[in-house]
Amino acid sequence: MRKVYTLIFIMVIAVISSSCEQATSKQATIAKAEDSKYAATFEELSMGMLWSFEFYLPDADKRWVNVWVERYRDGEKDPDPVTQLSYGMSPNEVDEGNLGLAIISPELKQPSIFLYAPGVTQSAKRMEEGFNENLASAWGYGLGDEKLELGLGETVTLGGYRQASTKDSIKVQDFSSEASIEEMIDKDHLVLLLKMKIEEKTDLEE
Repeated sequence: MRKVYTLIFIMVIAVISSSCEQATSKQATIAKAEDSKYAATFEELSMGMLWSFEFYLPDADKRWVNVWVERYRDGEKDPDPVTQLSYGMSPNEVDEGNLGLAIISPELKQPSIFLYAPGVTQSAKRMEEGFNENLASAWGYGLGDEKLELGLGETVTLGGYRQASTKDSIKVQDFSSEASIEEMIDKDHLVLLLKMKIEEKTDLEE
């Protein structure tokens, strides 16, 4: 009987150790949230385009999050992001919630654009130069259907928008493929890329 109790004790310790190891090895993750209340509101009101994600950030009190939108016009990258959001050193050990990009009234010459993240939202701002409604366009996500683990210092493309150089059809492209993105930048009139990077507090102090 003593051997049985000893075996059970060893198994319990093993399970606890395994659980602790999984908890400490958890990485930041992000996943598409196309069925979120934010996405539903945009669709119901025909407000524009919304890239919506579920974001999980462990060790949030030691992390800095950068989210920004790059713009390429006729193959040339703008020197500064169209918009950006930087935050970090949270009072919480874990931050989680909705993160995304909204473009309101893309049919206008100067649509509004804003980024949001768990506990952080920026005011909508007008784009200096909007979209050309006479050109064929498309937008999409840079993630698949599964959660993506985010490594520190790694830049990830979360999604994008593009306008072709003509008003006719637009070739289907994949925002999760670097080769496709390079082709879009090279051939399309306008490309917007939503990007994200998480950094360590110590990296920022160096």
